[in-house]
Amino acid sequence: MAESKTPRGSGSGVQSVERVFELLELVTDAGGDVTLSELASSTDLPLPTIHRLLRTLVSLGYARQLPNRRYALGPRLIRIGEGASRQFGALARPQLKTLVDQLGESANMAVLDGNMVVYVAQVPSLHSMRMFTEVGRRAHTHDTGVGKAILAQLPDDTVRSIVTRAGMPTPTEHSIGDVDSLIAELDRIRERGYAIDDQEQEIGVRCFSMAVPDAPTPTAVSVSGPISRVDEAFGERAVPMLRDAAQAISAELAS
Repeated sequence: MAESKTPRGSGSGVQSVERVFELLELVTDAGGDVTLSELASSTDLPLPTIHRLLRTLVSLGYARQLPNRRYALGPRLIRIGEGASRQFGALARPQLKTLVDQLGESANMAVLDGNMVVYVAQVPSLHSMRMFTEVGRRAHTHDTGVGKAILAQLPDDTVRSIVTRAGMPTPTEHSIGDVDSLIAELDRIRERGYAIDDQEQEIGVRCFSMAVPDAPTPTAVSVSGPISRVDEAFGERAVPMLRDAAQAISAELAS
């Protein structure tokens, strides 16, 4: 019987796919646009290979070349990202609903998208006075519970790069407005295992948040509500429930 052979070129095809995704992830990690030389310094790929793959991505709309000759993510990725976000949000909704049922306050999930967080799922509270965050809304990382929970999972140098590019507006008197104060806050979050937005984005609103472990992109879940209900005693109840929800979402992603 003749020996079966792998089709010619199939290995190189798989390798090319791996290289394409490596480049897209490097562009994303760099904040959305890079030069050829910056890509070359971040990967072992030869410069001609990087250039060839980028030309292909540009022709397909998955990358674009800016007037200053830097390369950026392309518009065709938006549709893919939106579809993935919807699926990701749908996966998390049962856990968010459980949080709302247990705690009575609105529950959210957000992911890191470039230098900002984007909310991908929410289950609102049944209270007439409740927090509502539109799915798809983008927010800064330094003044949100989900943002700080996500930043606490990243190296300090990466955190500095993210907030430097995004800026650090202070919407309330409680907002953190400088990088060193943020790094100190992230150390406290790492130590205790969860983040608090204590009226930092909106006066009268408090949020407890926790990162989802081993998520494919930095992700966090949260519960939020008015400070009259979301107090220290609420937090003591919420933290273990948030941990259970984050672990369950992580397990779903791994299955």
